Amino acid sequence: MPAVTVDDITVLPRIKTPDVGLVMGRTVHSVTTAPSGFEGEGFPVRRTFAGVDAALIDPFIMMDQMGEVEYAPGEAKGTSWHPHRGFETVTYIIDGTFIHQDSHGGGGEISNGDTQWMTAGSGLLHIEAPPEKLVMSGGLFHGLQLWVNLPRVAKMSAPRYQDLRASGVVLASSDDGGALLRIIAGDLGGHVGPGSTHTPMTMVHATISPGASMTIPWRRDFNALAYALSGRGTVGAEKRPIRHGQLAVFNQGGSLTIAADGTQDGHTPALDVILLGGLPLREPIAWMGPFVMNTQQELRQAVDDFQSGRMGHVPRHPHSPR
Repeated sequence: MPAVTVDDITVLPRIKTPDVGLVMGRTVHSVTTAPSGFEGEGFPVRRTFAGVDAALIDPFIMMDQMGEVEYAPGEAKGTSWHPHRGFETVTYIIDGTFIHQDSHGGGGEISNGDTQWMTAGSGLLHIEAPPEKLVMSGGLFHGLQLWVNLPRVAKMSAPRYQDLRASGVVLASSDDGGALLRIIAGDLGGHVGPGSTHTPMTMVHATISPGASMTIPWRRDFNALAYALSGRGTVGAEKRPIRHGQLAVFNQGGSLTIAADGTQDGHTPALDVILLGGLPLREPIAWMGPFVMNTQQELRQAVDDFQSGRMGHVPRHPHSPR
């Protein structure tokens, strides 16, 4: 169940449905199913972009859905300290709690609708782990992490950290009130989310009520992706089926149409989707593990800088997952 909800959706500003006579709706290029795997010390993830042509998701690199999982006491896991360079990580917690800390001084606890936006830039070390109270008690954990590429001119920029609280997310509704839209970053129908991005992009978490459909404006120069966190529905004017764990990639156009099936599973009362769009960088990518650069030489330099300690050091009093 998403943490950020409203008691009365009718009081929210509405995203007007574009005039279909003037704005071409986007059709669906593909729908793919995310394979499951494990990350860090063993927490379950779905690799949402697996099998999709990198040119179609540019400027995004990867996105993992973390959970949804109900941890028993002692089961919750995180990552160990590790480096990054050349991109931004966006960690959005839907349910549960995570602690982030990095060698550049950023960090804190995020939970239930909070987002942390870390610009790795020239490089740093960081760790993400559940707090001790979650490890001890167990409990629900669900979130996602998105990697956003940095343009060549910003890859060696100074690291920074944005702490985006759930209370700061911009809320709106679809034109008929059938969908709640949480705008985390970018502009949607004139409403701008709190996330500050190097690469022009939009990120929205939408909850669409059973039987409801929404058509929202979308920048023509952005690509468009919709990932189903839970539930069932359709995407595009052609009503292509989509369900939990699937990613829809849209073709060109000025609007997106997404609808929820009238009947949902008992544990998923609505269709929840993450909507992503960005301005493609169209730059060469050299990617190895935690480093995303433009050339192999830059990758070798990143490895050397990490091994030489030039990306920082683990703080004297690091957070511990236990």
